[in-house]
Amino acid sequence: MKLIVLNLPRDFSQTDLAALFEAYGDIKVCNLVMDEGTSGSKGFGFVNMAQQQDAEIAIEKLHGSKVGKNKIRVKVSN
Repeated sequence: MKLIVLNLPRDFSQTDLAALFEAYGDIKVCNLVMDEGTSGSKGFGFVNMAQQQDAEIAIEKLHGSKVGKNKIRVKVSN
């Protein structure tokens, strides 16, 4: 199941994003969207989890949680 993660801190790395979700199950693909001009994070990314039930638990646990000073949003990506 593919998830979108919004409102991530700008200093967040792709490794940080993967670590955040690995606690909830196996990850197929993790992609943090980067700004080409600054080489920094744009503040959102995508995580494709292997099992739907793991993705649903990750949404339940992480949506609205604080990462640094930011309250992140996690939902199914269309």
